[in-house]
Amino acid sequence: MEIVLFIVVVILTFTFMEFMAWFSHKYIMHGFLWSWHKDHHKKDHNSWFERNDLFFISYAIVSASFFISWTDFEFWFGLPISLGILFYGITYFIIHDIFIHQRFKFFKKPTNSYARALRRAHKMHHKNIQKNGGESFGMLWISSKYFK
Repeated sequence: MEIVLFIVVVILTFTFMEFMAWFSHKYIMHGFLWSWHKDHHKKDHNSWFERNDLFFISYAIVSASFFISWTDFEFWFGLPISLGILFYGITYFIIHDIFIHQRFKFFKKPTNSYARALRRAHKMHHKNIQKNGGESFGMLWISSKYFK
């Protein structure tokens, strides 16, 4: 029974991270930490790294904190929560940074209609290079108008 609870907590955390990604993007990245995020919308630098990458580090710190709570403070839920955040971060990195933004040159020409819709929807989001008006949806949700 303990393994079932462990798996459920990992899955619930992963799912909750989709909400956190949307919330963080709308209210933090396009809010008070726009200074970190704006170089992701407007490429005015020559570096491969962006200030926006600080958000990855921030979530990694949260994940590591839960891991430490498991190891040092014997908080049982710390490990599955940490893994849920880690798995979401890996998924997000693969979909957003590798597949959509091509920071690594893999998956150049998708043939899958959902994959093309995902890229198209994200491209629509990036048309806005301002702090306001940057509404977006979670990475796993795509409006039907893009999915053809």
